[in-house]
Amino acid sequence: MTAPTRRERLRTATATEIKDGARRLLVTGGVDAISLRAIARDMGMTAPAIYRYFPSLEALVAALAGDLYDELRLRLEATRDDAGAEPVDQLLAMCRAFRAWSVAHPAEFGLIFGAPSPGLDGFVDDCVDPDHPGARFGAVFVQPIIDLWHRSPFPTPPAELLRQQLGGRLEPLRLSHGEVPIEVAYAFLSGWTRLYGLVAMEVFRQLTWAVTEAEALFELELAMFTAQLGGGADQAGGGQ
Repeated sequence: MTAPTRRERLRTATATEIKDGARRLLVTGGVDAISLRAIARDMGMTAPAIYRYFPSLEALVAALAGDLYDELRLRLEATRDDAGAEPVDQLLAMCRAFRAWSVAHPAEFGLIFGAPSPGLDGFVDDCVDPDHPGARFGAVFVQPIIDLWHRSPFPTPPAELLRQQLGGRLEPLRLSHGEVPIEVAYAFLSGWTRLYGLVAMEVFRQLTWAVTEAEALFELELAMFTAQLGGGADQAGGGQ
């Protein structure tokens, strides 16, 4: 592979600095605070100069969203690798790391896991592409569940019932991993919506009326989910 030229390195560094500026504005003021003019002012550039790197504000925000997915995925992959070879241990570690990152980065979480920001509909729709940053993020959770299924199929609704109820509606997920069994696809989505829902409610402060410590509820739900996969509820609970 040919090493990047000095001009290419400078261009990459400038694009990264622009995205860093966008992230700072996101954290301090929300997605509506991100503006090319503000970023340019902080960098000592003119706003039109940023268009040489990003054709629009929407393209910049989409690039930032992609970077955030990649940042989180790399965090989860490192956590998974440190957890050892057991799929259940990997799932537990990654779920806890996902929650920890999300709670520590509420603005970033809101951008990539909240309601799509104006102009990002295309970015969200493209997530069906296996190379999309969001799809690559999801894949790190799917593989351990596939591994558990091949080791010993876990209880799910009957495959025929799943096919009747969902038909081909799970095809984007199933085909992204080479014909994932429909039972595995269902188990993943059931677990993801369950755990993501808890994290989202914690990040957006929608659980304070019900619990004094959201992590305790998260750990209980995590234990129930891994028990359904044959991992045993006794393996969870270590995050408290």
